[in-house]
Amino acid sequence: MRSEKPLIAGAISMVAVAGLLLVAIPFAQLKDIGPPKGLHPYTTAQQRGRDEYIRQGCLYCHSQQPRDRSQAPDGERGWGRPSVAGDYYYDKPHLLGTMRTGPDLLNIGARQPSVDWHLGHLYQPRAYVPGSIMPGYPFLFDLKDRAEPGERAVALPPGTVPEGKVVVAQPRALDLAAYLVSLDRTYPAIEGGQP
Repeated sequence: MRSEKPLIAGAISMVAVAGLLLVAIPFAQLKDIGPPKGLHPYTTAQQRGRDEYIRQGCLYCHSQQPRDRSQAPDGERGWGRPSVAGDYYYDKPHLLGTMRTGPDLLNIGARQPSVDWHLGHLYQPRAYVPGSIMPGYPFLFDLKDRAEPGERAVALPPGTVPEGKVVVAQPRALDLAAYLVSLDRTYPAIEGGQP
């Protein structure tokens, strides 16, 4: 019977090489990258909205990583320039995404800067994007007879809300909309111009 030592040594070597190539070298290359001039830290409401984005699983259907023209037609789709490492300086954890069931959202704040639009779209996506397969999030809203002072009533297209009712955004829906509007990476990626 042969010894297991060569097998164990080979496995350890493979893990070490993978760690070097996938963790250590990229860390060394990216550790000194700071935020671009146009990028600002999230506000408290935007950070709570980002947490809600994660909690609702939005990252499973939406990426936040516009790709280079050689990889995908993201620029032609209006999703913005290809992302760079600095775009994610304040993102912990990073929400790059692995799947695109819906559009890329890294620049949704530039494409759709209206909080009202985002609130309505969260409540009933098909009222804003016919044929959308995105689920609605009506549990982030309250259906009331009237909005109280200080509450945000959502203006929705006719036929979306029962007659005589008003849709009122809960604080977590407002935070989520604030986060989505903050996703605007249209500043120059590199000092002096585009990459």
